[in-house]
Amino acid sequence: MPFELNGRVALVTGSSTGLGKAIAFALGRSGARVALNYARNEARAETTIREFRDAGLDGILERADVSDEAEVERLCANIAAKLGGIDIVVVNATPDQPQMPIEEFTWQHFQTMIDFFIKSPYLLTRACLPHMKKQRWGRIINISSEVFQRSVGNFSAYVSAKGGQVGFTRSMATELAPYRITVNLVAPGWIPVERHVDDPIETKDAYRAIIPMGRWGVPDDVAAAVAYYASDEAGFVTGQTLCVNGGLTPW
Repeated sequence: MPFELNGRVALVTGSSTGLGKAIAFALGRSGARVALNYARNEARAETTIREFRDAGLDGILERADVSDEAEVERLCANIAAKLGGIDIVVVNATPDQPQMPIEEFTWQHFQTMIDFFIKSPYLLTRACLPHMKKQRWGRIINISSEVFQRSVGNFSAYVSAKGGQVGFTRSMATELAPYRITVNLVAPGWIPVERHVDDPIETKDAYRAIIPMGRWGVPDDVAAAVAYYASDEAGFVTGQTLCVNGGLTPW
């Protein structure tokens, strides 16, 4: 791996599968001790942590709903007790993302998105800040989406919450910069993972056709961007959004 994270402790939420799993492995290969997190599927999470350790990587598995205040406090305390204070937090956990006309959404759809993309980053940031401020070093990395930049329709709950996540990231970047804590976003395009296996092939083909690079992104593309943001080399980069989508949003 091009970036060295030896001695760092990282938490990656929602990391038993998909992008989160690739991110956790990338940080582990870079030398970080990684806390992998899941909320429901224990069997899948146990398989992932076995794969992680079989690869020679150093980490633990912690169950927590990262949209719940008490569970976030417990999660971060457990990690600190087992691995040490959290230096790098990657906010990746996501709920289902329904796509439908605005008339069919309920407020609960919006609330769920707000809980995962605004409440969860807030709770995790707040829990990790005492350690980060004390050592004057920290990395807060939010996994966002291109949907905000592309203004995707029939996706209003998700896009609205992602916009809030952008605002939170930018504000925190300014507030925490004096402590040498960076706060950034990685905004992937549509990168098919396990939960997309049943998506219509026509929809997949239509999206792939508009990617300027002419190929699908893969989870390791996102993981590499996170590893950069987590590194010392990115110490002067904060408040930024890095779109990982093959040039689909070239601005």
